[in-house]
Amino acid sequence: MNIGIDASRAFIKEKTGIEEYSYQLIRNLAMMDLKSHQIFLYARKNSVIDFNLPSNFKLKIISLNKLWTQIGLASEMMKNKPDILFIPSYTIPQTHPAKTIVTIHGLEYKYFPECYSIKERLFLELNTLFSIKWSSKVIVPSESTKRDLIKFYKVDGDKIKVVYHGANSSKYQVVSVRQDFKKSFNILFVGRLEKRKNIVNLVKAFELFKKSYKLQATSYKLILVGKAGFGFSEIKKAIEESLFKKDIILKNYITEAEKDELYKKSDLFVLPSLYEGFGLPVLEAMSYGVPVICSNASSLPEVAGDAALLVDPNNIQEIADAMNRVFSDDGLRNKMIEKGFKNMEKFSWGKCAGETMEVLLN
Repeated sequence: MNIGIDASRAFIKEKTGIEEYSYQLIRNLAMMDLKSHQIFLYARKNSVIDFNLPSNFKLKIISLNKLWTQIGLASEMMKNKPDILFIPSYTIPQTHPAKTIVTIHGLEYKYFPECYSIKERLFLELNTLFSIKWSSKVIVPSESTKRDLIKFYKVDGDKIKVVYHGANSSKYQVVSVRQDFKKSFNILFVGRLEKRKNIVNLVKAFELFKKSYKLQATSYKLILVGKAGFGFSEIKKAIEESLFKKDIILKNYITEAEKDELYKKSDLFVLPSLYEGFGLPVLEAMSYGVPVICSNASSLPEVAGDAALLVDPNNIQEIADAMNRVFSDDGLRNKMIEKGFKNMEKFSWGKCAGETMEVLLN
């Protein structure tokens, strides 16, 4: 069987959620026994692959920069159409095999259209419509996203397959979770710095937490990591107006090594997002033994399970109270860390790759 995979996002240097999903999926497929199949990876020029590809994996470079999918990949489909085509994110070329599978990661733009420009909303709407129409199967990362597809697009539930994303295994065990020897604590957020992530409320909750509670340590820092997105000016304004702006640290995109160090040095992870198709940073934090507070919206309760404190993302007081609970109750903190490691057992990129291949071959 000839299987084609859109690898245009997998090997770029600065990866966010969808790029990381594409990369990890291909990396783990390369570790599986797929010798009876020929796998074609359609990639952009200057793609750098940092793992070994088996002999039955063939890299095909499509050199276009613009209209890569609808001209470049579509032309390749006209010349050498595989038996199966897998698109890890939204955009299916107009020319494609009858058996084309696509991953739709979330429908944020339906719930929060104000977080997107008119051009972005139109692009997402049309791509989702075409993906549903042209695909033989749709993969989604959560039951929440499956419900959204059925709700907004009336998709037959049998056409949708839930395949959870993976996460790195728990490599970093916590030596001690006692807090009394520490003088400073770090509260971490990782993700695009945009309106949908609800970071303004996180900044306000951090300020309320610092003002309202008798704190154990002399220093608490809020570290916000990610690229600037839609609504970043509002986030920056909220930080500038905060009484504790000196304790709020903004970091742009960082390397994997830098992110690794930040997780290791963090004492709490907070994701108060208004909508997530999956919420991969929740699992990343848990894998480092970092307690998690996340919103009770969309897929996050599904991904976090009982290991996180769930909060109403619109309730600043509730977010601040949750922060205080984590820092004032060592027993709760220990339990959250233990449950986080346990929750991680449900998710792996190897499992994600295996279940994805089942969908492709079924």
